[in-house]
Amino acid sequence: MEKTTSVDIVILTYKPDDRFLRLIQMLKKQTLSPGRIIIINTEKSLFSFSDKLEKLSGVEIHNISEKEFNHGESRNLGAALSEAEFIIFMTQDAVPLDTGLTRELLKPMENPLVAVSYARQLPAKDAGEIERYNRNFNYPDGDRLKTGSDFKELGIKTIFCSDVCACYRASLFDDIGGFVKTDFNEDMIYGYQVIKKGYGIYYASKAKVIHSHEYTFSQQFRRNIALGASQGLHPEVFKDLKSEGEGKKLVKGCISHLIKRRKPWLIPVFILHCGARYSGFLIGKLFSKIQSV
Repeated sequence: MEKTTSVDIVILTYKPDDRFLRLIQMLKKQTLSPGRIIIINTEKSLFSFSDKLEKLSGVEIHNISEKEFNHGESRNLGAALSEAEFIIFMTQDAVPLDTGLTRELLKPMENPLVAVSYARQLPAKDAGEIERYNRNFNYPDGDRLKTGSDFKELGIKTIFCSDVCACYRASLFDDIGGFVKTDFNEDMIYGYQVIKKGYGIYYASKAKVIHSHEYTFSQQFRRNIALGASQGLHPEVFKDLKSEGEGKKLVKGCISHLIKRRKPWLIPVFILHCGARYSGFLIGKLFSKIQSV
């Protein structure tokens, strides 16, 4: 095993399930081993794996209250505890597919102009057809370096990055001041900042995690309220980078996919999900305008 202390992993947890243990097990098997695994856990009483993890070297748990949690600032807390050259942020339900995750995320960092690299998210075995298409739409096969010159072609996708599993250059992270205080989109807001500074975001498709969700209509609605609100509260990032265009591509592509897969009965379900997404997004945008008054 190749040992290095140049990369630490920060994981945010809240009521983690067995996938979290599989995540830790896979991180311990990486061919390029992280120096430390820093867990920022919300509510100590809701974390049931303390006894198992405290026995593992390099794993540390830091508990915060639910009132203290924030997607941006809680990750900043984990980053502040690290002294590594690179920091990989992960969520508790993103399980590495193989032992090469950390190595593949760090490869693009050999280019000093790469600020962030992020992993490909693959659907779980029990994921439905719609979610499988969603994962492949946002995380296709094939690497790509995205820079400011890609805005015309890619639009909002230029700054797309996901902290479900992403590696950050720590020195630049400190210079920028880390993530903004937000409940959504901290990764894309950061991506915009580094792109504007002349750096790039690298999609490392060979770095793979199993991560997918089967949201209910209400869950999708609430999630997109947060999405819309975060975009509305940061017009300096999203004013000229509309996400509606990508939404239209997703709708057309998924309907065509379901027809080709001979599963047309899923189209009404997909359309209802789209309605939940778009209505939630619009309400979130409206909420952000009310907040800013």
